[in-house]
Amino acid sequence: MWSTGALRAQLLTHLLDSGLAGPVATSREASLRSYRAFAARDPRVTIGLDPLGRWDERALLALMADRCGVSADPARVHGGDVIDPELTVRALDVFAERLAEAVGRRAPVLFGTGHPHRLLGFYADLADAVSAAGCPVLTPAQGRCVDITTRFGVRPLTLAYVRGVGLVRESEEAGEGAHSHSPLPVRVALQAAAEGGGPLPELVVGDHGWVCGAGQLGVEAIGLADTDDPALFVGAAEGQVSVAVPLDDGVPSDHYVPVTRYVLKRACLSP
Repeated sequence: MWSTGALRAQLLTHLLDSGLAGPVATSREASLRSYRAFAARDPRVTIGLDPLGRWDERALLALMADRCGVSADPARVHGGDVIDPELTVRALDVFAERLAEAVGRRAPVLFGTGHPHRLLGFYADLADAVSAAGCPVLTPAQGRCVDITTRFGVRPLTLAYVRGVGLVRESEEAGEGAHSHSPLPVRVALQAAAEGGGPLPELVVGDHGWVCGAGQLGVEAIGLADTDDPALFVGAAEGQVSVAVPLDDGVPSDHYVPVTRYVLKRACLSP
């Protein structure tokens, strides 16, 4: 038997030791820059979300202080940012509850990440677990071209799935996935699922545009987000995103393994 209290205490220690929470690598400058861009409705930062309310910089800073634990002081403009590990664990508990609820009704689930170099293993292990529990893990639009607009022009990428997790690549032959904030991959996937007459996802699990793009279209979405990703937290505040978990999304991939174990234990998906 495992103790919930002991497991939680171990995770809190790991979050701080690994830099997933506590003082994180994301700079205060980067976070504030993202809040300014979101307030200006920059699509590179809204990443598929069309906010219902008016979010200026001050409102965003207050929200991120409440949901992540960053400093609420607008005069603090330099240095590293911070995530409250207690908020991370609380959000992970709700994340696990939503995953368990989907498993309980054998709901089709779609996984996707814009951070394949860091987070692929986290989502892939969750996909393996929900699949073993009887949930269909969907992979619509495999190999479909996704034209993503960047400041350098249109970047043609290919939608692929690795261990059931959606990502975009430079080509079908490319081994590694590309970093992306775009909501276009999940839009392409959802459109293909609808046009194919197959099951539609009842839950999307991921980050960046995968979560915001799905939530904006009315699909339940849960995911991870750093202090410079305000869109997921706005979506959660407005009810378009079910869960936004605050944690650093750029640490080495093996640092997420204890997080995976915690979620699977809390969702009753592991021994």
